Amino acid sequence: EENMTITEDFSRVENTYQMEAEVCIIFSDFGKMQNVCNLLIEKLGTSVTINPPHFYHTPEAIDTLRRQVCVTAVGNTRRKAQEVCRLFGQALGKPLLIKEEETKEWGGHIDSHLSHSADSQTLQERIQNATAYASCRVFAVFEIKGKENRRNKLL
Repeated sequence: EENMTITEDFSRVENTYQMEAEVCIIFSDFGKMQNVCNLLIEKLGTSVTINPPHFYHTPEAIDTLRRQVCVTAVGNTRRKAQEVCRLFGQALGKPLLIKEEETKEWGGHIDSHLSHSADSQTLQERIQNATAYASCRVFAVFEIKGKENRRNKLL
């Protein structure tokens, strides 16, 4: 209910009353949006007009994307460091320093020379233009343990 607004307009046309309603809904699930649109068209037929969707990202969603990208970058860095340690017969220890060096964010392929308006774009073009991308470069320093030292500690 908090993501839906309804505007109703009643008017009298000759001896009949006419009602027009506009329903604006904010969806966070694309599939659910499609199902609702299909249901409305199925039940109401030509008496309903579905406008093309407007896609956007909430600040919370962008913040979540930033965190996920950073955590993934740290995980990738750790896996690469483990591979290098294995190559040299060492064991990777705990992280000593993790620093986020660079974060980049960009939108979809927005062509500044678009000759057609957003209303004439296909659904795929609208999704592509609204898709957010992010990358993160991290610097990490890990403790390195020799495998022979670990064996001696276990004995």
